[in-house]
Amino acid sequence: MNRIERTKELVGILEREHTLSDDAFYELLDILEETGESGAVRSVQIRGAIPAAVCTPEEAVLYAAARKVREQYYGKDVYLRGLIEFTNYCRNDCRYCGIRRSNGKAERYRLSDEQILRCCEQGYALGFRTFVLQGGEDMYYTDERICGIVRAIREKYPDCAITLSIGEKSRESYLAYKEAGADRYLLRQETSNPDHYRYLHPAELSIENRKRCLQDLKEIGYQVGCGIMVGSPGQTREHILQDLRYMQDFGPQMIGIGPFIPHKDTPFADEKPGSLYDTLHLLAIIRLMLPGVLLPATTALGTIHPAGRELGLLAGANVIMPNISPGDVRGKYLLYDGKICTDDEAAACGRCIDLRIRKAGYITAMSRGDCAGFDTAHE
Repeated sequence: MNRIERTKELVGILEREHTLSDDAFYELLDILEETGESGAVRSVQIRGAIPAAVCTPEEAVLYAAARKVREQYYGKDVYLRGLIEFTNYCRNDCRYCGIRRSNGKAERYRLSDEQILRCCEQGYALGFRTFVLQGGEDMYYTDERICGIVRAIREKYPDCAITLSIGEKSRESYLAYKEAGADRYLLRQETSNPDHYRYLHPAELSIENRKRCLQDLKEIGYQVGCGIMVGSPGQTREHILQDLRYMQDFGPQMIGIGPFIPHKDTPFADEKPGSLYDTLHLLAIIRLMLPGVLLPATTALGTIHPAGRELGLLAGANVIMPNISPGDVRGKYLLYDGKICTDDEAAACGRCIDLRIRKAGYITAMSRGDCAGFDTAHE
């Protein structure tokens, strides 16, 4: 059996059964990793499929299957989320992160309640029906403050979904946010392997507590997002398989994955960035493993390649998160170097994203964009 036929066989099993044996997963990853010189291609024309210039025939089999499955669940819609990065203060000291506590070169900021609500007002006028409040673990924003912000958004925009991405909290805090009106919560575990987690994070953080947080969120009734960095320092194929197994067992509504990109003021400044191609492979594999999951084409993907987000959509992703934060702070929320779209105004960013989505053969959907099959009546 030649490589193409074997790829079709493995992808077919994955599509039907949503899993593979460990050996079969490693075999598929081995086949996909042989991308030749395509990694050097930077300028590509996107027209409804990943071009051959950046895609081997074996990869094309995987991506076509992923697109078929995402369109069975979501059609051609790509959901937009209005991202508000409201604080870059953080109590943690993660070794990969540009807003880590010990980075004295970071220019810190916090948005006021009024500024956050102005972002929502502008975003709503532009058509956004999901707002994502993202920030470091900033203890200035007490539960009372977070709940007040969430209630204000919920009161003014009852037809919108509210997503929080503010790190590890107690179960009681998560309950309070939910009762205030939050619908979704994003909390990437970054890696599921305890030893790898310890390598990436300070000693006071643990994968056990991160997983506890995710389980609490799920039990409370949030639409929950987890996810990983691809190509992070120390990551192995065994770690990736462990991540895939954990995420499938956990059953999130959203999975965010993106390539590791180093930041110059962190201990990992000189580490090699993650691969566009590895990220696309995993997007497609996750789509086949969890067919109805919401899967973003991340800003990091667009940072590592000019057409990264379009390629992500064509590998099975169905969400993009344009930044609607105030223009004067966008360049300060730098988790990694080279982040795109830090100078664009929200309206211009939205137009650019819409054009990119249409070039990829998809449709911009300005709805809440809930996870397929999730019962929002009991949120």
